[in-house]
Amino acid sequence: MEKLSIYVVEDDESIRTMVVYALNGSGYEAQGFPGGRSFYAAVNEKKPDLVLLDIMLPGEDGLSILKHLRAAPETSQMSVIMLTAKTAEMDKVRGLDLGADDYISKPFGILELLSRIRAVARRTVESSKSAAVNGAHSYDYGNVHVDEDGHVVTVDGEEVLLTRKEFRLLCDLLRNQGRVLTRDQIMEQVWGFDYGGATRTVDIHINTLRKKIHDDGTMIQTVRGIGYKIDKEAKE
Repeated sequence: MEKLSIYVVEDDESIRTMVVYALNGSGYEAQGFPGGRSFYAAVNEKKPDLVLLDIMLPGEDGLSILKHLRAAPETSQMSVIMLTAKTAEMDKVRGLDLGADDYISKPFGILELLSRIRAVARRTVESSKSAAVNGAHSYDYGNVHVDEDGHVVTVDGEEVLLTRKEFRLLCDLLRNQGRVLTRDQIMEQVWGFDYGGATRTVDIHINTLRKKIHDDGTMIQTVRGIGYKIDKEAKE
């Protein structure tokens, strides 16, 4: 089985060296980078399966790098765990808003870090492989077509680029047509953990998703004070 590749973007050399050493010793293929420039150069050569991304970096900070990754088609699906200062609550929320898969606060233990990496890998990297084995679904709703296996969304026949979180959010709503999903349920199902302080992240992703699929709120409906739903489409 091919090793999971992980890039560690951390300007503190002692932390970077320790994390890379621990990851390589745990069966991963890890490389470390002190900042955005060397990281981007490495990504252009080979894209990793997962990125550990510190927020406080010299030059371009981690949130800006995350935004750049999510905006580019070739890196929009990349798994990213943010490394944040223990008291930087707002940075955690901003990271999730921008599409981070998880975050871990400094200082952290290696066992905790390895556990979080395994959890994100199960939700993201390995889930895309299992879809091909177990079979996925396709959904049609009005002018929107979703190929869950191929990870393709089209609107009026034109492909629309979604981030992995937006794609999972859309699939989850379509899979539960006729049911209201609360923000907490969506957070648990799409992000894989319950973090009440970040439920506004769900609203931000819904708004972005609506814009991309040209939905004015008719398809993805807001249930005030509760969450969101997609009604079952009437068949002619």
